Amino acid sequence: MVAEAAQRSVPPESTQQAVGYPSLFVLVVLGALVPVVPTGALVSSAAVVAFHQSSPFSLLWVFLVAASAAFLGDMGLYWLGERGVGSRGGSRWLRRLRERAAPERLAQARARLEENGVTVLVLSRLVPAGRVPVMLACLLARVPAARFARGDFPACLAWAATYQVIGVVGGALFARPWEGVVAAVLLTLAVGAVPTLRRRLR
Repeated sequence: MVAEAAQRSVPPESTQQAVGYPSLFVLVVLGALVPVVPTGALVSSAAVVAFHQSSPFSLLWVFLVAASAAFLGDMGLYWLGERGVGSRGGSRWLRRLRERAAPERLAQARARLEENGVTVLVLSRLVPAGRVPVMLACLLARVPAARFARGDFPACLAWAATYQVIGVVGGALFARPWEGVVAAVLLTLAVGAVPTLRRRLR
């Protein structure tokens, strides 16, 4: 009885998609601009829901929405950072990036940027807490926005694909979507907490 009632209360797939895709896009863009929103967990959760839907293109839409939103958010943040680098007093966006980039991580990012160029962006997007130091290193090195975009585009594609795979695995392991969402969120949060734990242990 409870399961039937819960099933009846779930909105139809068309409603889920009409609300879910725009919400995912806005939240991922916001998470790229304000790096406190767990965007990886959002993408994994959306992938779990898409995995259980009947539409064959649901997972493709999640991937496209997540990747494009991440790219747009990254470019927006980079543009705001460029304005800070170019002005005498800097900007609050540049200060926030500096605050979120540990000095040792920034030094590593600058060294890798000198060695590998903007291709380092692909790895930085996949490593928890790696995006901001590399972006800041690019800003301080005065990397043009067009060159940054060429490195960031494949990075966003790889990021969206990685977190979508986590969601698909969660959806495949659990019969109920909410169980897969919980598993995907816990896994992405655990992965994201690794760098913080390592710094504290040091």
